[in-house]
Amino acid sequence: MIDWLVFIPACFALNLAFGPNNLLAMTHGAKSGVILAQKAALGRLLVFIPMIITSALGLSVILTTSALVFSIVKVVGAAYLIWLGVSLWRNARTMETDALSIGSMTSGQAFRAEALVAISNPKAILIFAAFFPQFVSTDAYWESYAMLGATFLGLEAVAILAYATFGKFASAFAAGKLPALQRVSGAMMCLFGVLLLISPQPTRS
Repeated sequence: MIDWLVFIPACFALNLAFGPNNLLAMTHGAKSGVILAQKAALGRLLVFIPMIITSALGLSVILTTSALVFSIVKVVGAAYLIWLGVSLWRNARTMETDALSIGSMTSGQAFRAEALVAISNPKAILIFAAFFPQFVSTDAYWESYAMLGATFLGLEAVAILAYATFGKFASAFAAGKLPALQRVSGAMMCLFGVLLLISPQPTRS
């Protein structure tokens, strides 16, 4: 039986953890509004679904036992995060803070960015592989894994809304500082890329 009293708060803490995707949701909320940020975040959620299924099948062992595969995924993911960070920084130079609209980024562009950031980090699937098994019911493995996955995705949507709303309010109270906020976001994205690049290969317990 799933211990929901432990799983839900622990899971929501993971959902709320500050990382590349949540930073992106906050940036989208600040630049283009909460609605676009929520639409874009569907890209993240759709990527997480096959990751959860993959961890349930036990295929995450590939990333923990193959140094070559993990390194390839890690380098590609880090390169994308750094490229995205540099793009955010450079775009801040020409940003018009008095003409912010949903047109500053299309839904498709934001959707792709969320999906690519989610899939570029090999640690995401390892979270599912290491965290979920602690709560899976052995006598109803697939049912309990599906319930855990659905709960995770629901809590992730709440976290996305929180970050997007925070970004929107931050931009409203400091509209003139929005280019600076975007530069900070770009720098943080580059930092996440560097940290991913130097992170060691995890091991399975």
